[in-house]
Amino acid sequence: MPAQADPEPVTLLLVLEDTETLSSLSDIGEQEGLRVLHAESAQDAQAILELEPVDMVLCDALTPGLDGHEVLELIQERWPDCIRLLMTDVSSGLEEALRAIDEGHVYGFIPKPWHEERLRLLLRRSRKHLGTQREWMQREMALLEQNQDLIALNAALEQRIEATQQELKQTAEMLDKTYDELLHMHVTTARVIGDLLHHRLPRHLQTNEQVYALVTAFCETHALDHTLQQDLQLAAALYNIGKLTWDDHLLATPSEQLSANERTAYQHYPVSGENHLMAMPQLKRAAKFVRHHRERWNGNGFPDRLEGSDIPYGSRLLGLAVDFIELQRGMVLPREVPRPQALALLRKFAGRIYDPELCHDFVKLCVEKAPDLQTSGKAVISLETSQVKPGMILAQDIYSASGMLLLHEGKRLDQHLMDKLKNFEEIEGRNYTVLVYRP
Repeated sequence: MPAQADPEPVTLLLVLEDTETLSSLSDIGEQEGLRVLHAESAQDAQAILELEPVDMVLCDALTPGLDGHEVLELIQERWPDCIRLLMTDVSSGLEEALRAIDEGHVYGFIPKPWHEERLRLLLRRSRKHLGTQREWMQREMALLEQNQDLIALNAALEQRIEATQQELKQTAEMLDKTYDELLHMHVTTARVIGDLLHHRLPRHLQTNEQVYALVTAFCETHALDHTLQQDLQLAAALYNIGKLTWDDHLLATPSEQLSANERTAYQHYPVSGENHLMAMPQLKRAAKFVRHHRERWNGNGFPDRLEGSDIPYGSRLLGLAVDFIELQRGMVLPREVPRPQALALLRKFAGRIYDPELCHDFVKLCVEKAPDLQTSGKAVISLETSQVKPGMILAQDIYSASGMLLLHEGKRLDQHLMDKLKNFEEIEGRNYTVLVYRP
């Protein structure tokens, strides 16, 4: 066990003119373990206090120069931690001594004639009070040091927290960027996979690019949630992946001309598409949109006969885009429906096949911005061949039924080209929809 440190010495200053009393009090103070200093006047006491650390002062009320009360008031003002004791005559100064104690100038007093035992008790009590005072001051200093340490620690913690927050912010931004890049990669991959199906279809039956352009433009125009947009883009790129197992006849036959057995296979393709996509966790929401994009607002769709708002929002939008494009490609009816008539059919079946409010917004987008025509924002109009006039400029390539390019986008039409288009229509037995830039 380590040795205990010696207690801090206590210094007593005796301020008395009577040398005999001074000597007696000095002996008693030393017997009580005090370090005793002497002063015969107020000036001597002040000089000692200027030079020496003094813990207690015992002053005679009749000190030369200043009386004892004035000396102790001066000490209180300049050395407030020093314990002040007053020796006074009981017959003449008791009332003043008690007032001094009440006012705080004096801690205790010794009446004259003084008694040794009473003096010893006062010195011991004063020393104990001094110890308590020192202990309190030490604790206060320790608390102050601890407070300073806590302030420094808090400042350091705040710096670390701020640095950590910055790191977390940078990490979150990096993760967001990585997530966006990953989603973009998924969309790109989905579009590549969708292109595999296109190789099995004549060009005029390849629909994914236009469906993709429509849902993307709708999401951006209506500021839809970013995640919803990503899922819709994935679904648009892959909505017909369930047709990969179809034979060429089923792929090329309009849905309204299918036999009963063929219709059964046709109605299974959304479920098959979902099954293909569910293997990838990132495509689960898109897979759900694919499964339900053939549901109808009135509940007569497939595969689950969902009705109204029970149909996922993404599926409702995807179904509108798919029908709009496939109507124009001759994939629904046994003829290609011109773009204006396709929009009219969407309006006609709003409330039965399509969400009426969503259909209104979708048709409005197609009329005003025509994102499916991919004309970089330029205004276009859709015409039948008989309505085309010389000087008009094509806004989209025209292909034959076999996929041969007949006229490319940007071509200025003249009478000779218009006659050739009409001849091809007669040969193929179908009407072309001619998209031209609005004059």
